[in-house]
Formats: sequence, C-alpha cells, structure tokens
Amino acid sequence: MKFSALGDQAIIVTFGEEIGMDVYEKVQRLFQALQQHPFVGMVECVPSFTSLAVYYNLYEVWKGNDRKIRPYDYVCQYIARMLDTYKEELKRDVKHISIPVCYGGEYGPDLEEVAHYHGLQVEDVIRIHSETTYFVYMLGFTPGFPYLGGLSKELETPRKEIPRLQISPGSVGIGGNQTGIYPLETPGGWNIIGRTPISLFNPEEETPTFIQSGMYLRFIPITKEEYVSLEGAKEWM
Repeated sequence: MKFSALGDQAIIVTFGEEIGMDVYEKVQRLFQALQQHPFVGMVECVPSFTSLAVYYNLYEVWKGNDRKIRPYDYVCQYIARMLDTYKEELKRDVKHISIPVCYGGEYGPDLEEVAHYHGLQVEDVIRIHSETTYFVYMLGFTPGFPYLGGLSKELETPRKEIPRLQISPGSVGIGGNQTGIYPLETPGGWNIIGRTPISLFNPEEETPTFIQSGMYLRFIPITKEEYVSLEGAKEWM
C-alpha cells in the first residue's frame, strides 16, 4: 500500500499495480470503511482499478485535529488506522446484467480489422467477445463509461494509432486488454466492434448510470432489426 498526495486536498491510496479481484476488493473495502466512518473534513472518495482517491477540505481537517499535525499526515494516519481496525465484511450487492449488441457493419466499423489482426473470422470475434462474463471494475473517462475486466487474450488489440474525433453513444470497443462501452458521443481510440441500443447514461435519472461498478456483464448479439426496435430503451430483458 502506498500514499501519494494529489494536490493539497486529496490523497491517493494505491494497493497494487496489477488489475485483479484481490486488489479491487482492498480498494472497495477502504471505500466502504470511509463511507461508513468518514473523518472530519472528508469530501468524497473515488475508487479506481487499483487505488482510492480521498478528497478532503484542507481547513476542516486542520481545524478538526486541533491544528496539531498537517492535514496530509492526519489523513494518512486515519486511513492507516482504519485499515488496521475495520473488520466488517465487504458488502457487495452482486448483480448480473445483459447488454444487447449489434456487431459489425455501421455499428462496428473495426470488427473486420480486429478479426484480421488476430487471424480470426468475424464470427469468431463475436462469439469470443459475447461468451465471456465481464466484471465492471470502475466507471471513468466519461460519465457511465464501464471499464470491464475479463477480455479474452485472443481479442486483445492495440488502440488505434489515430483516434476518432466522434464515436456514437453505445459503441462497444476494445482497447488493449480491455473492452468497454462509450455511453456518450466522444472522441476515442478504441476499436469499435459493435453498438448497443440501450441508453447507458441519463443525467435526469436518480441513478444516471445504467451500469455500476461491481456488476457482472455479458454481451448478447442481436440483429440490426432488433437494434432498431430497441434503440433508446432504458432497459432490456
């Protein structure tokens, strides 16, 4: 475990360098502990693959510990004590979801390129990509963008040398050893192999992101006709 300053009002607690469930659970355990037992002046915590960013109000932390030690040192010590003393089990509401995807064609312009890169048929790429159960490690890059663990090594593909300036919402891509879904229209450098008609982000909803960290996810191949009939839907199955 390593502490690093992120400016003067945040700390990054890093638990490892490799992405995996063991490191993920350590991150989530500290996240849960601080949510249940925040220190005076804590603003929020943001989990990622291997670390937790802890944001705080500099003055409130300083005032809360009677101005005895630097806020950074106080927060580091508080987190270290929390890791030593917090014994509650990690609470995980495990949820499995399915995401319909129309692969190839106008929805997946890079599908054939990915297949050619690996010496596979297009049908093989679709089969391998859709037969895996993925784990949602985190959301990032844009609101609701899920970073998924579990991509088969058979499909690991380098990012595009020249990123696209515009990628359609719902586009499913592969970048290196990861796969994910673009919830909004943004630039991006991943290889686009398909698109889902399901709306993944709506700021007007109480829970704006359809996919949440900690979920398990599978992709279900659908036809173009099915895509059109489902376009814009908020849920499926």
